[in-house]
Amino acid sequence: MAHPTQLGFQDAASPIMEELLHFHDHALMAVLLISMLVLYIISVLMTTKLSSTNTIDAQEIEMVWTIMPAIILIVIALPSLRILYLMDEISNPDMTVKTIGHQWYWSYEYSDFTDLSFDSYMIPTKDLEPGHFRLLEVDNCMVTPIGTAARILITAEDVLHSWAVPALGVKSDAIPGRLNQSSFLIAHPGIYYGQCSEICGANHSFMPIVVEALPVPNFLNWINTAQDA
Repeated sequence: MAHPTQLGFQDAASPIMEELLHFHDHALMAVLLISMLVLYIISVLMTTKLSSTNTIDAQEIEMVWTIMPAIILIVIALPSLRILYLMDEISNPDMTVKTIGHQWYWSYEYSDFTDLSFDSYMIPTKDLEPGHFRLLEVDNCMVTPIGTAARILITAEDVLHSWAVPALGVKSDAIPGRLNQSSFLIAHPGIYYGQCSEICGANHSFMPIVVEALPVPNFLNWINTAQDA
């Protein structure tokens, strides 16, 4: 859960998000080194009297400032491509949940279980209990077991939406007539918040996403309770 003075990302709750955080730190270090080098060169040029003519035709330095950027781009690109392939790789999921975006709420369908689907609406501010978060709480949250490879199928019924949960490293557009898919594996129990990340109309700000991760026995108890309701 993000807080007002937070400067970085939320704590990772899935292996993919951990990879994204590591890549962010990796790329940020490369940017920092480049910035320091450029700042040093600028300061040297501004404070040093150029009296040597050897820099007019310097093949060595031209080779260096041509090859070095290419090497830096490769060092940044290779980890990025690896993470992209990991995010797209969905093989043998343990469960599948279909989410449908509406104006302005979400619907969830658990296709692996019989007669298990529900709508998820934001709780109005006047109905919030102490300790709840404004514009982020819902009446029915999506529940998944921890340590389970979950596939989520994402679509929309009316306009463009986007299903995004930062702590899980998941963000996928919900497009009418199209079925997108993503996957995640939650490492530990908790409640993870997200919001619709595509401007979808007047109440775009009132489409929160809440994912609750439970141990497998608790999840099975929730399934039985939800099916009996």
